[in-house]
Amino acid sequence: MKTSEATIVMVPGYTNSGEDHWQTRWQNKLKTAIRVEQDDWYKPVVEDWTSSFIETIRKAGNPVVIVAHSLGCQVVVQGAMQFDDLLKQKVRGAFLVAPPDVENPNIKPKHLMTFGPYPREPMPFPSVVIASRNDPFCNYQIADDMAASWGSLMIDAGEQQHINGKSGHGPWPEGLMVFSKFLSRLKA
Repeated sequence: MKTSEATIVMVPGYTNSGEDHWQTRWQNKLKTAIRVEQDDWYKPVVEDWTSSFIETIRKAGNPVVIVAHSLGCQVVVQGAMQFDDLLKQKVRGAFLVAPPDVENPNIKPKHLMTFGPYPREPMPFPSVVIASRNDPFCNYQIADDMAASWGSLMIDAGEQQHINGKSGHGPWPEGLMVFSKFLSRLKA
């Protein structure tokens, strides 16, 4: 599949993805990319965020490939569990980067725990999880368990922190190469 054959749906996490974030940079370069918008980026409510995500997928005109970061990964997984048959067919794959451990009682801010427990069923489409070994929001073994539960291919990013702008992943060309390879294996 090529980017021109799909709507690339960006699903940011808590506080959205700023201008220096790889997700925003990719969205600005990919002509078919759109972003899931949330009413309040600082007070995430699982029902509201998944509803916005599902509605964005429903409105997309082409087959969809999802690119999620952080809490956006949990939104994708929880939203996918609510998909009807039409949406399951519409989504061709999901690229999930740095999912947080929403079951960790020490997670900050605490209201991120309202997105837990994370679903442990396989997703209805191919997916990849990229996780860092020193992500402050998720222990690598927990991320590996999530990927296994969701039926996702797990990619070890090494020690990359939270894989965002603050960790030096502005343009993140390595991630874009992995995404391109993932995209090339999906059916249009």
